Amino acid sequence: MKIHHLRNATFVIEIGKHFILVDPMLSEKGTLPPFSFLRHKAKRNPIVPLPENAFQIINKTTYCLITHSQTFGVKALQHTDHLDGPAEVFLKKKITPVACRREDANYLKKYGITVDAELVYWEPQVFLGGEIIAVPAQHGHGWNHKLMANGAGFYLSLPGEPSIYISGDTVYTSDVDRALRELKPDIAVVAAGSASLDVGPPILMTLEEIVNFVQTAPKKVVANHLEALNHCPTTRSQLKKILEQQNLLNKTYIPEDGETLTIGSN
Repeated sequence: MKIHHLRNATFVIEIGKHFILVDPMLSEKGTLPPFSFLRHKAKRNPIVPLPENAFQIINKTTYCLITHSQTFGVKALQHTDHLDGPAEVFLKKKITPVACRREDANYLKKYGITVDAELVYWEPQVFLGGEIIAVPAQHGHGWNHKLMANGAGFYLSLPGEPSIYISGDTVYTSDVDRALRELKPDIAVVAAGSASLDVGPPILMTLEEIVNFVQTAPKKVVANHLEALNHCPTTRSQLKKILEQQNLLNKTYIPEDGETLTIGSN
């Protein structure tokens, strides 16, 4: 398996003939508004460009996973860091099949996305010759998660390949813990930017929770959602330092934008 990390939560899983695009944000640097104006510096998003090799990989896409997209079905509240306008155009032009949680399916179809799999939490479905399971993802620590686009993580198990759990935009919950302990993924992907908005508690895992996630994960961890959005303060160097202090850096990949990881089944 190869994991092509592109930017933020956008990456491509390469398995044989399959190129599975995850949470595409394809906008050019600075073309989206800030996600925080007061708590964090009000830079326009994304704050970094896509790597030069991005579309060489993206254009090979055969399938797409979208962890979350909308709140209350309102277009203005779409989470553009996981599905933005250019990504919608790309998916529609390519007629790319998409898997999402059932609650997002009608919304995506409304805007011309080809929904191939509507997933129900914890119910396995056949997927590319293997299986996929949707895991609840709680996008916030307190009241704010009810206003956010709660979504799904995805566990993929395909023949002859490492299993992978993409936790999505979530804080550490009993469902996340269950996915790590019961599904025992070979690779676990964590959104590690510690994002917060101008009001309310963090909407992603805190650094303490990320450490817990890495400790609980049975094998390798990939940390993403870093250094691409103005409301995500955690940097790669900060994360590396904390994980090194906890003797966890040796089981964690923190890829740079444009980096490709090759991970075997052992």
